[in-house]
Amino acid sequence: MCYSIAMNTLKSGGYRWMILKESDSWLGVALEFNIVVDGSDPRVVEAELQEAVLGYLESAKKARGFRPQQINVLLNQKAEEEYESRWKRAMQAKHIAKSIPSPFTEVYKAGISNLVVD
Repeated sequence: MCYSIAMNTLKSGGYRWMILKESDSWLGVALEFNIVVDGSDPRVVEAELQEAVLGYLESAKKARGFRPQQINVLLNQKAEEEYESRWKRAMQAKHIAKSIPSPFTEVYKAGISNLVVD
């Protein structure tokens, strides 16, 4: 069971994301970019996370004049340990149950999305 991501570049890669319960709200996390959004509805948080990621990638694409290695650092950040641990637990639960746990558990949804920056 391997859920790691290869090195991201402006041409290829991927990122791990999850929507999880935190106290009275929901968090959307894109681990490789250290993007976190919050809200009261997990579906809205998921849409806002996707929008934030797209904006982040668009900004990286526009960062001309930088060496590719400098941009690649932005696309391959180290996630906070708390989120890494929660990601691993979510993937273990998914592997065991063959699906994501119900919305009444800690993680509403989690996945890996392709990184496409044209």
